[in-house]
Amino acid sequence: MNKRFENKVVIITGGASGMGLEAARRFVQEGASVVIGGRSAGKLADAAKVIDPTGAKVRTVAGDISKPETAKDLVLAATENFGGVDILINNAGIFNPKPFLELTEAEYDNFVDIILKGKFFMAQEAAKAMQKRGGGAIVQTGSLWALQAIAATPSSAYSAANAGVHALTKNLAIELAGENIRVNAVAPAVIETPIYGTFMSEEQVKETLPTFNNFHPIGRNGQPKDVAEAMLFLASDDASFITGTVLPVDGGVMAGH
Repeated sequence: MNKRFENKVVIITGGASGMGLEAARRFVQEGASVVIGGRSAGKLADAAKVIDPTGAKVRTVAGDISKPETAKDLVLAATENFGGVDILINNAGIFNPKPFLELTEAEYDNFVDIILKGKFFMAQEAAKAMQKRGGGAIVQTGSLWALQAIAATPSSAYSAANAGVHALTKNLAIELAGENIRVNAVAPAVIETPIYGTFMSEEQVKETLPTFNNFHPIGRNGQPKDVAEAMLFLASDDASFITGTVLPVDGGVMAGH
């Protein structure tokens, strides 16, 4: 196994399941130590066992990412346990399609607070820590839904928040280039992760997800591994000349638009 991340310290928000969990597993395989964040201490503990059964290379921090203190706690855990921060996978998010005319203020706030505000202050804390190491890499999870509107899944607030993440990515790439910190984003299409179970029953998920296979020109939905591999590439020295990019990981959807 290639050890691209030997001695690197990685923070991953939304690390208890899906793309974040898969990325964490791969980082540890390639030599990194990881701190994963999420809401549920129990889910994080279960994820940690999958990521590194020895426990040596993984730590967990439970908290609400929309609160800037949670970002501080994640950086503190990385610094105290592993010596600093080299890479941030700024991944935490929520998704729940709902027509624009029915969205409440509380729902709107939830999307913006978790997706955009959470990433903003997490990136800020991580960048301060990266300065002490002479640089680093930030990879944010944006969304295909912020690149185009999809009628089957009305997601106005979600999409607007993720468009903010894409704009933030470009601004931070310029502002932090002098600090040797690269900032990129992935924009996934339909990825088969537990997020769909947050607003659909298990039966509905089984029925609905296959209907999206043909939405992607490649003919299948994405898997967490597809996005994790893109994240690892953008975080690695292999991507040392890439910053400010929003990379669609979308099975070809954007090619037709």
